[in-house]
Amino acid sequence: MRKSFSIAPGLIWTGDINNRPEVQDGFDRSKTVRFYDTTLRDGEQAVGVVFSADAKYEIARQLDELGIGRIESGFPRVSEEDTEAVRRILAADLQSEIWGFSRAVKADIDAHIALGTKAVLIEIAASEAKIKAYGFTRETVITRLTEAIRHARAHGMRVNFFPVDSTRSDLEFLERVYRAAIDAGAEEVSVVDTIGACAPEAVEFLIRKVAEWVGPKVAIHWHGHNDFGLATAAAIAAVRGGATWIQGTINGMGERAGNADICEVALALKCLYNVPVEMDLAKARRVSETVRKAGGYTLDRWKPLVGEALFVRESGAVAAQFHMPDAIEPYSSEVVAAGRGIVLGKKSGLANIEIKLKELGLTLAEDKLPPLLAQVKTLSTREHRLVTDDEFRKLAASLAG
Repeated sequence: MRKSFSIAPGLIWTGDINNRPEVQDGFDRSKTVRFYDTTLRDGEQAVGVVFSADAKYEIARQLDELGIGRIESGFPRVSEEDTEAVRRILAADLQSEIWGFSRAVKADIDAHIALGTKAVLIEIAASEAKIKAYGFTRETVITRLTEAIRHARAHGMRVNFFPVDSTRSDLEFLERVYRAAIDAGAEEVSVVDTIGACAPEAVEFLIRKVAEWVGPKVAIHWHGHNDFGLATAAAIAAVRGGATWIQGTINGMGERAGNADICEVALALKCLYNVPVEMDLAKARRVSETVRKAGGYTLDRWKPLVGEALFVRESGAVAAQFHMPDAIEPYSSEVVAAGRGIVLGKKSGLANIEIKLKELGLTLAEDKLPPLLAQVKTLSTREHRLVTDDEFRKLAASLAG
């Protein structure tokens, strides 16, 4: 295990209310929360995203630098390019553990064995809806998961059992499924909210229930989706319930509304709950950009942690407080290695003008500042956009003469 991520004192400004016992109680802070990244498999299931083998290799390398405990390399039977990506990632000698993904199908496991994968996550349907969709019966599920896990274990592989749609499964059958997986040799288990339908309170309840079934020596993972916008909250609830691994993706990408964003989860756990996490958040923005470009999609400018406008201010009222970050931000930009800045638009005030003049090394008489602000507002309103630095220089120059 790598060292837990630390934040310099004085860089978190979330207020005293978070320190109340009813907020902080229930977490086991003797354990560092670790992350299992599935960007290269579950993340790529986002509609229209196709990562090349080169992109997957580079993403894996940056995930390793981020401090991710485990990287799911992919599903080699999908394509030759996926097979090549898994091969290259395994050969990269990363510090992160490299895990494979497999259905409870012998051929899937054999594909990983042939590549030299040493650890595998094995999935099978657990809810009635999914069992019916696959044409299985409950007995089929037990037989298939048992045979698959035993096969992987017979070849020296570590196994994480991944019952699909755990959160909508009949609890009595779900207990039977987990017990069968442990008996077959699974060393870890996942609790899986496949369609993102589990409330955070229900997540905590279910994690505690699974812990009772599998015992204290079996690590529990949480895998959640964001269909109700609660993926981060659900992951935090899972940690409170006893999960020590959170599965998710970079940027929260994935099928439908996506997966839990592991960087957001790490930020919240560390800054709001003082739970130790295994992730260097100062590297998050870099890998976010790499994944975004490789996936060919855009991110909201206001997205937590990685949004390009998080530490940029246009409003005049806020810009007037720019010299006091703790007055306008919940944590320092240093935590995530982001720059701070002022932009100019119709919502700007005199503080924006003064800061921007200083930033660009320009000087202007004080009585010229109000008319310069008026021109900035007029230009921004007319063009329905921000005013560029070059435009600002020209406006300032026209008033300086």
